[in-house]
Amino acid sequence: MVNLEDLYSEVPPTKLRNIDEKFCPAATSKFWKIIGDFVFYNMLKRRFYAFRYKGEENFHSKPDDMPIIMYAPHSNWWDGIVSYAICHGICHQELRLMVEELKRFPILRHAGCFSINKKSPQASMEALKYAIHELSNRNCNVYLYPQGIIKPPNFRPIEFQSGLAYMVEKAAKRYGKVGLIPVAVNYFFLRDNRPEVFVELGKRIEVKAEDKIDRKIFTEDLAKNLEKLCDNQFQDISHARFKGYNTLFQQKLKWYRRIEQRLKKIDIKKNSGV
Repeated sequence: MVNLEDLYSEVPPTKLRNIDEKFCPAATSKFWKIIGDFVFYNMLKRRFYAFRYKGEENFHSKPDDMPIIMYAPHSNWWDGIVSYAICHGICHQELRLMVEELKRFPILRHAGCFSINKKSPQASMEALKYAIHELSNRNCNVYLYPQGIIKPPNFRPIEFQSGLAYMVEKAAKRYGKVGLIPVAVNYFFLRDNRPEVFVELGKRIEVKAEDKIDRKIFTEDLAKNLEKLCDNQFQDISHARFKGYNTLFQQKLKWYRRIEQRLKKIDIKKNSGV
């Protein structure tokens, strides 16, 4: 039986287990995209009633020559599959996602994942350099979890490690500019017996080569920006404010939910005996 107190460790898995894992790049192809679309979308559709999103204009309005880094909180197992759906289903781009202990799940390389070893800052450097290189591919989105480890849902305050600021600084100098898009992801039960995925892409942050970055301050600003986006999303949905959301998919109601909807439409007269 799992001890709930042990679900969230402050130490990354590769450091906790003292693992030296050889770097593995992503290995995508048209064939594996077909497989990934089939597998991942079916997994989402089996477990969630709907997938709703907003703010996609913050991605699609970017200049064609601007590389994009998306960053989001990481609270559960579904986040990786949701990031695949965001990149492929909303942005129509390939995913590039850092994954610890990728050798345990090597097939994820074909979905766009690449390995990162967090035993030390030096060990992580190869993954960061690879991510910066992949930004040159305009058909890819680099998607990061800058907290570095899985945190409980809606954990506050959101705090980032320094890798994102390093990437932005180096990428801006290499490509002339880089765009960052914060992504709020949450899972809610509304009126169905299955949860729904809600995704909001925040306003794009642009950094140019000539911009001077204080990594510490920049990291704190990005974390606060994401925290504000996530908190606003939570408040909106908690108050039934759904304006602007589009639907990636929505399931048909189960048979017993359809019966329930029909029963609600029956006008039962007072003292009718029914």
